[in-house]
Amino acid sequence: MAYYIETSSKQSFDKTIETTVAALAEAGFGVLSEIDVAGTLKKKLNLDKPPYRILGACNPNVAHQALDMEHNLGVLLPCNVIVRQETDGSVKVAAVDPLVQLSKTGNAALEPIAAQVRTLLQGVIDKVGKA
Repeated sequence: MAYYIETSSKQSFDKTIETTVAALAEAGFGVLSEIDVAGTLKKKLNLDKPPYRILGACNPNVAHQALDMEHNLGVLLPCNVIVRQETDGSVKVAAVDPLVQLSKTGNAALEPIAAQVRTLLQGVIDKVGKA
């Protein structure tokens, strides 16, 4: 089982970021952090890489439920969504698969929450792929 769900975007990198953030918001997620991986690699290692961003997304209602069930779950949060430009110019969007991620806790009670988050993130991925 893959640890992520992915799609291709027909939009530019910057427009894909906008579309992804909007789709996350529609699904009840906020973006808590945004990491410019390519910018960091350029600054720290002087490497030129295609654009690559990590969006730290969180659905507060679901996170609250999950944290009540598993107090150390914060080590697996937020749900990361990446937007990356390939060397050929195409843009990919991928999100962590919460079913795989939360299975690592060994807490079977989290499975329905993981399934709910996976459904929400799959909807985001689908929306971005159709934009």
